[in-house]
Amino acid sequence: MSALRQTSLHAAHRAAGARLVPFAGWEMPLQYVGIVAEHVAVRTRAGLFDVSHMGQIRVEGREALEVVQRVITNDASRLSVGRGLYTPMCLPSGGIVDDVTVFRVAEDVYLFVVNAARRERDVAWITEHAAGATATVHDVSDATALLALQGPRAAAILARVADGEVTVLPRFHALDDVRIAGVPAWVSRTGYTGEDGFELAVPWDEAPRVWYALLEAGQPEGLVPAGLGARDTLRLEAGYMLYGNDIDETTTPLEAPLAWTVKFDKGEFVGREALIRQHTEGVTRRLVGFEVVDRAIARAHQGIWAEGVRIGRVTSGTFAPTLQRPIGLGYVPVAYAAVGTRLEIEARGTYVPARVVSLPFYRRPTH
Repeated sequence: MSALRQTSLHAAHRAAGARLVPFAGWEMPLQYVGIVAEHVAVRTRAGLFDVSHMGQIRVEGREALEVVQRVITNDASRLSVGRGLYTPMCLPSGGIVDDVTVFRVAEDVYLFVVNAARRERDVAWITEHAAGATATVHDVSDATALLALQGPRAAAILARVADGEVTVLPRFHALDDVRIAGVPAWVSRTGYTGEDGFELAVPWDEAPRVWYALLEAGQPEGLVPAGLGARDTLRLEAGYMLYGNDIDETTTPLEAPLAWTVKFDKGEFVGREALIRQHTEGVTRRLVGFEVVDRAIARAHQGIWAEGVRIGRVTSGTFAPTLQRPIGLGYVPVAYAAVGTRLEIEARGTYVPARVVSLPFYRRPTH
């Protein structure tokens, strides 16, 4: 088995007492003081995540937009410089290759931020579909570290170490050539927690300097380092999909609640014909959110039952610290997908009652 990769913040994680675990080929912090404490900090104050394991791929050249449009289902033609969007990339079958964010960082330059486990697959996929185009594909992941500062106090904290007006960025906008604690950075107002926040791409070796500057600036605001454990409970409360659990090459955006990311009117893209066919005929299953009625926690791969018959499978489940109840996602036939439908979750030989609820489970207060 090959050795696990480490981010440039590995020593910082060890110094902070992180519990490090294997994840997508990397040794990453699962938690520092505890998943629930870190989750609560992000919801009420702020948390700082090392997400440098995620991939970053640039597509550059006169026909870069054509390449991007070919491989994503969303419409990048509406992006002005500095704006981004969330989108699946699909196979010809409509199955999801990956779910990514795409930013237009310059006139003919686009940046894909991709899942760690799909990085090599995504580079090969985009490169394959750039063949013959006046565009080049560059995997810049090894040169760039990525930090995520998330929570209601994130903007106040970032303002103390940033040299520009980065904290006035609208959601899904980005700024280049920002300096964070003197380090050049590309900053976007995005995140995966359901809270306000920012993602900061910095030179790989400069990440510790930015990490410690943010922790120091955020100390009065209650900022804490947060690990993958809290990242997972936060994203599930916010109703965000996790690639490999909730979506993969065997599921489509129309079966997951991602139909809003499929823009049939933009023209040809990989998977369009299959998705049009599925849209016309109707899907046979849907990914739904559910609440478990008692305190039992649903886990991925457990069966979902109704009327004595196994009808689906759990893809994600946890006890939601903010909501104080067990929640989960899973695929069920469309006949069982309506909000309020009674289900049962198979857990260690017993069946616990659950019911379908609306997504997201948690929505950030707007006041």
